[in-house]
Amino acid sequence: MTDETEAKGADAQRDRPIVHPAWLHPHDTLIEGYSLEVTAKDIEALTNAASTIWAGAPIAVPYLPNESHEARVAAAKAVRDLGFEPMPHFSARRIGSHDEFVRFLGDAVKVAGVERCFVVAGDPSTPEGPFTDSMTMIETGAFESAGIKVIGIGGHPEGHPVMSEEECWQALETKCAAIEARGMAPLIVTQFAFDAEVILRWLKALRVRGLDHPVRIGVPGPAGIKTLARFAAMCGVGASASVLAKYGISLGRLIGPAGPEKFLDALGRDLGPEHGAVRLHFYPFGGVAKTVDWITAYAAR
Repeated sequence: MTDETEAKGADAQRDRPIVHPAWLHPHDTLIEGYSLEVTAKDIEALTNAASTIWAGAPIAVPYLPNESHEARVAAAKAVRDLGFEPMPHFSARRIGSHDEFVRFLGDAVKVAGVERCFVVAGDPSTPEGPFTDSMTMIETGAFESAGIKVIGIGGHPEGHPVMSEEECWQALETKCAAIEARGMAPLIVTQFAFDAEVILRWLKALRVRGLDHPVRIGVPGPAGIKTLARFAAMCGVGASASVLAKYGISLGRLIGPAGPEKFLDALGRDLGPEHGAVRLHFYPFGGVAKTVDWITAYAAR
């Protein structure tokens, strides 16, 4: 089934071309149509788990430092060869030149059949090249010229470390409008979270602002409690004692694993039409195999 066919239930009311992956329909469960984030070094693990992942699943591949151009393209091709939909990241401040950007984009399209990309400013405080943020890449026109159909951008339900709440909303609105004006479809992907209530409030606010684009909610895969706490600190995710308690984690007991079942139970229980088109995006901090096994078990439950 094509993306166009799968998306009709959620997007038929829109005039623009339908290019999104499957989105929730009334008969679906929350876990269906999930996507995964898999680094280039985890491609072997993805290959081993491929038979238990749904066919055509979007697989995001982060743009990490100290990786070669060839490794990034090879990772996207491996995702395609496994029958999944590659979604390579473009980290604006890590890209050294316009030529480097266009070369990676062109090779990803030519070699891996990439049709969707995720753009992010990136961690470096000083850009390594001409791109200061994701908008400076979008505005080049390179994505639509290369035939890209979907551009993923970051959503920040818990705020941003260097922007006010209103600045976050303005940036999101500006990027979505720019992507649509260039004939592509925006896809909003959030950082992982521990608090379903925060996510649900943010989704309502998003829709009130007229941003009806599909959203993928970031979910941490099952991992050791210390690992989850470390990634939360690195990513600026809210992880107070009260929030973690909702998730099933006690700061007084940092030994052992934790999975997102309580988070997803709460999210699925209260998610309604007012929250718009929503799917899940898993960050496998505890490993690809462990995350996919957990998803399979949760779906069976």
